[in-house]
Amino acid sequence: MTGHTNGPSGYNIRFRDVMAVFVGNGLEFYDFLVFSYFAVYISRTFYPNDNPTAALLATLATFGAGFLTRPIGAVVIGGMGDRIGRKPAMIVSFTLMGIAIAGLALTPSYAAIGVAAPLLVLGFRLLQGFALGGEVGPSTAFMAEAAPVHRRGLYLSMQFVSQDSAVLIAGSIGAALAVLLTEQQLQDWGWRAAMLIGVTIVPFGLWLRRTLPETLHRTDGAAMTADATTGVLSLRAQLAPHWPIIMLGLAMLAGSTVGSYTANYMTTYALTTLELATTVSFGFTLVTGVVLIVFDALGGWLSDQYGRKPVMVIAGTLLVLAILPCFWAIARFGSIWVLYGAQALMVMLFALSTVPVIVTITESLPKSIRSGAVAVVYAVAISVFGGSTQFVITWLLSVTDNRLAPAYLWLGAAVIGLAAMLLIKESSPARASRRAQV
Repeated sequence: MTGHTNGPSGYNIRFRDVMAVFVGNGLEFYDFLVFSYFAVYISRTFYPNDNPTAALLATLATFGAGFLTRPIGAVVIGGMGDRIGRKPAMIVSFTLMGIAIAGLALTPSYAAIGVAAPLLVLGFRLLQGFALGGEVGPSTAFMAEAAPVHRRGLYLSMQFVSQDSAVLIAGSIGAALAVLLTEQQLQDWGWRAAMLIGVTIVPFGLWLRRTLPETLHRTDGAAMTADATTGVLSLRAQLAPHWPIIMLGLAMLAGSTVGSYTANYMTTYALTTLELATTVSFGFTLVTGVVLIVFDALGGWLSDQYGRKPVMVIAGTLLVLAILPCFWAIARFGSIWVLYGAQALMVMLFALSTVPVIVTITESLPKSIRSGAVAVVYAVAISVFGGSTQFVITWLLSVTDNRLAPAYLWLGAAVIGLAAMLLIKESSPARASRRAQV
């Protein structure tokens, strides 16, 4: 991806263009982990300290509120990507994202402005969720249309590579601040500094996105001059013939979302359930991030070579077979190599099976509704399953007192996702072309 490569639109794809498209996904995951890492300090800043547990729960509820507005952003900004173009929709979503994160980081404390502080934080979280809901659809549609057909899987895999790279960066910054600053400094300004570090990329990302071309044109059949109300109704009508793809896509994304949030929960699992040292639990983040980055790209490349369906079905099947044994080994043995090895195996298979999913959904939908449809399917999966998975895992562990509880939840979701993978048709144009030639 270094150099210039002609995409289907005739545009020369460059590495900076790939980064411009997917920088929003990276910023989303950076902020997600920073908020989780410093949740205790954020709760002390914006909520009264007379009941620390209630303050923490209120903070986590505020964070979770951002999931509620994702489907709305998906319909509005994702639909915008089908009406007026991918580029303006990407610029709008990224601008709103930057405003929301900066606003949250700069909001005065409860001690300074009283109840207005948590209300402002809630408002910025709702705005951020709205922006994030509209981010995935236009960016995924753009890259699918601009990338060379024979490398579409690899280029779209950069969406996940950017996310996982951001997780590594956020984890490293969080750990460094925790070592360098005192508890009071972390509460006063440390968590704000971590968020503002992420905000610094916003002007650069906007500049990059403004240099992108447009891949949607009037000849694609999009009603580019429709108003917002007509656009929503039009999207709903156009989605009707594609409900099988949408429902199968939702099932696959539900399985991958539960898997993603379960894998991210392993740091908490190591600390609270296995009662391991903080350094060991942080190692889960490091192992998970590195393995995902490598195998995200490999999964995209393999799907270009052998088709989307074979890669995700084979990897998905192996994942289903591996989840229970891996969790059993993690819960049974105290060896750090067993812990990291089992985690690495699960996330490797997860990455290989997940990347072809988003490529398949994107390729299977017509260009005129691609941005909005992908945005809505992705937002619904994240809102429903991303917003609840870690809560459900914590509840299951508490109720059952069974260390394998997370494995059962992930296994059930993975089986549903695998069933959808088996039912959906191969979407790779290059693969179909080779079959026709044979």
